[in-house]
Amino acid sequence: MAPPPNSRSPGVLYWPSRLFLGALAIAFLIHLNHPASSFSLFSPNTTPNSESAITAKTYCYTSILTSAGSSREADCFSISPDGKFTKVFHSAEDVLVVGDNDNNEGGGMGGSSAVVDMKEGHVIPGIWDGHGHLIAYGEFLHSVDLFGASSVEMVRERVRGYLKSVDGSVGSKENWARGVGWDQMVLGEMPSAAMLESDPALKGKYIMLDRVDVHCTWVSQAILDLIPPESLPEDVPGGEIIREPGMGVFCDNAMDIVTSLWPKPDAERKKTFLKSAMKELHKVGLVGMNDAGVTPTDLKVYEEASRNEDWWTLRVYAMIECGERNVFCPLEADSVKTQHEDGMLTIRSVKLFADGALGSWGSAMIDPYSDKLSTRGSLLVNGSTLESLARSWSNAGYQVNIHAIGDLANRYAIDALEAALKDSCDLSNGKTLKDCQNASHRFRIEHSQIIHPTDQARIRDLGIIPSIQPTHATSDMAYAESRLGPERTRTEAYRMRSLIHDLNVQPVLGSDFPVEPPNPFEG
Repeated sequence: MAPPPNSRSPGVLYWPSRLFLGALAIAFLIHLNHPASSFSLFSPNTTPNSESAITAKTYCYTSILTSAGSSREADCFSISPDGKFTKVFHSAEDVLVVGDNDNNEGGGMGGSSAVVDMKEGHVIPGIWDGHGHLIAYGEFLHSVDLFGASSVEMVRERVRGYLKSVDGSVGSKENWARGVGWDQMVLGEMPSAAMLESDPALKGKYIMLDRVDVHCTWVSQAILDLIPPESLPEDVPGGEIIREPGMGVFCDNAMDIVTSLWPKPDAERKKTFLKSAMKELHKVGLVGMNDAGVTPTDLKVYEEASRNEDWWTLRVYAMIECGERNVFCPLEADSVKTQHEDGMLTIRSVKLFADGALGSWGSAMIDPYSDKLSTRGSLLVNGSTLESLARSWSNAGYQVNIHAIGDLANRYAIDALEAALKDSCDLSNGKTLKDCQNASHRFRIEHSQIIHPTDQARIRDLGIIPSIQPTHATSDMAYAESRLGPERTRTEAYRMRSLIHDLNVQPVLGSDFPVEPPNPFEG
């Protein structure tokens, strides 16, 4: 029996469902740059029939903003029972904005049906999230919500409550209990396996809990016991095994030691995650997303579901992440590369990783951390390898997207993308690398969080797209200046305003769900 979606009652303060005025819940109904008469909310492959058109229901709001027709503003729309828009119109001015009035008999514009619902509020075109994680968000909805947990005891309490609410097999060797959202800065201490084992209800359970940024994982003693002590290295390139106050936390590349043992969900379970995630994302007005790192194995699940399941209602632009991170896997990538005619699934880009995350001192910095002078963070791959990978993927015809948070990681990411552009761009007739980047490559740096001023100018000059998650700034503000010091914080960190207004750079904005809430109006 599959566990039900998490009610999130423990994390309700962190994950509010803040709806935009009265109408955000249905904002996703009007899809940007897509004819309203052919967009289906429920099934992209269905077409309206005459019976659906006759029984179409009409809804009116204070205003409706569309992206089609010469008159962009309307106040009513009609929807057939199968989820299709049949028309969008302005009732007072009797102006049809989108649709075919001869084929639609819904209320208004000469139709015979009465208006079903009139509401205050405003409807806008559906929104895309520029950076999220679809399967991970779905898994989060079926796991332990640890966001906002302010003590280890609160974590234990939430895990106990979760285990009581799900199938008895959860927490076994074959079906680990999963969760996400803890932060040692909020807990007041670094957690350990012993802190879970000390609870009689959790003793002996297989539990794996990801940090808020998903760059560290905290495991129980039962999972530690699966790892032969002699196989635990003292140092992990690009990662760290936390040993104080005790074993149990693995960060960045060291997480592979644990995840290699994890009994991963099967395809049907992953479909459950995808279905749950899409349903929740629609509630906050999202109609599409850039899925920032999906393995070829999971992308095969995407391909099958997007073509055959009527619940696949979110447009997904997915970035391939090789089964082994930071390698060149063209055969695997080519086997899943696709672009559906209906736009519901596109796979033609890749995700590489330069470093870890700021909260766990994992983002790679040019100079040491201000609050931990012994480290500059972790490069998950060296600069020359990152450059080689970017060039290989670009030459193979893929858009390249590189995760980079620290200023050193961003510098290496820019170096790598510049080298890839120089490899493939024709600079005859006065063309520049920026011209080539804008016309045919559109390389991105995911997060672009801490960037040296010199490199901010290079991003502008090359036309590299910063993919930024605005709520990372507010989530990190409790410790960002401690990590970076006042000068780096002032000149390098969270440069959204500077990039847009001072450098005329156009970023892609997203949330990074489930690391942050998916509601676009919180960003």
